[in-house]
Amino acid sequence: MSYSGGRFAPLASPDMPSPLVLAHRGARQEAPENTVEAFKLALRQGADGVELDVHRTADGGLVVHHDADAAEVGVLATRSLGYIQAARPDIPTLDEVLDACAGSLVNVEIKNSPGDADYDAEDVAAELVVAAILARGTTDTVLVSSFNLATIDRVRALNPTMPTGFLTVFGIDPLDALDVCTANGHNALHPSVFMLGADMADRVCGRAHELGLQVNVWTVNDLNEIQRLAAAGVDGIVTDVPAVALAALGR
Repeated sequence: MSYSGGRFAPLASPDMPSPLVLAHRGARQEAPENTVEAFKLALRQGADGVELDVHRTADGGLVVHHDADAAEVGVLATRSLGYIQAARPDIPTLDEVLDACAGSLVNVEIKNSPGDADYDAEDVAAELVVAAILARGTTDTVLVSSFNLATIDRVRALNPTMPTGFLTVFGIDPLDALDVCTANGHNALHPSVFMLGADMADRVCGRAHELGLQVNVWTVNDLNEIQRLAAAGVDGIVTDVPAVALAALGR
């Protein structure tokens, strides 16, 4: 689902392509990942949207970077936004990326797993993300995801209308993960491509759609895999190579 105009709207509506192609950290094989440049390039190539990673700063800012720590900065959550911008001007804020991707879907992944250098059991980052998106009004189309179920549960507690996706990898059966999504009120399952082998993709997509959920699979770069998963009925393909994915889908 997407958040647009203050109401729910399907990610893949009848006038939109399916599956959607979401650029993983932007067109990261052709531009530095998680930068405005990479996101803009992906959209110019025709991607339907982008996926990004967000961390909090010490003073309540939100920056887009994969790891909790960054070269020349250290742990992002221990530094002010001004410090980070001075040391690494290539690291954008969430607002800057949303501005650059206006009109396209943005999958905001909140990084907050136990063991992360900036792990926060209070889920302050979730609160900051919800506040930041709502402060922008209804100008953005977003989906908030996390590997940490508690984090997206917190997002829903703060704003039940904000679409959320549960990221999964090994350790949970994808069919069981769909039940978790339903029980916790989340809108989408985001399984690793390694969880959807053989006939599992068909089973997961069929069950998800029965439950009214969407399946956005990551990270899929192989042309044959993209076509196989599209045929199985996935709703979104998160990929490092959006141009390749678009070509594989005949777009």
